[in-house]
Amino acid sequence: MSTPPPDDRDDRSTPGDGDDILAVMPRLAQLSNAITRGRLVEHAIETAGITLDRPALSMLVALHLADKPLRISQIAEKMQVVQPHVTRQVQQLERRGLVHRIGDPNDRRVSLIEPTAKGATAADRYARTLIGWFTGAVAHWPEQDRQDLGRLLSRFADDVTTHLSTLDDAPPSD
Repeated sequence: MSTPPPDDRDDRSTPGDGDDILAVMPRLAQLSNAITRGRLVEHAIETAGITLDRPALSMLVALHLADKPLRISQIAEKMQVVQPHVTRQVQQLERRGLVHRIGDPNDRRVSLIEPTAKGATAADRYARTLIGWFTGAVAHWPEQDRQDLGRLLSRFADDVTTHLSTLDDAPPSD
């Protein structure tokens, strides 16, 4: 039995060739642009009554969600920024009474950072504002679709983050 000659149908994408991911890329860009241009973060900051810039608020939320005090290095790793940036933001948040330092029980030379009650309240208000907005955006979706979105988005974010971390370990290309 001979193999038929190739025709136009053989140009179709095959599983694993990346076309399925390539097809999603415009949607990821659309989502990013919609959130950024739609001023969602600024709207949530205003609605929550918080007067912080985006980086400081992101750090406050990250600390609040960590549910335990963190070292500067842990905050930097979690937020994927350099430690001096974290130090400046922590100092700003301290001046505002939104975070404070506590001693590390395992190493007296190190401080841990945690939100104050005021900081936790502000972070929670902001997060709830965002949650309310996103919940409203998908309120008309069937429950199963909302659950699938959460499950798949979590998996996607974890896998992309893990995969991107390998770039840090790769030698620089010429």
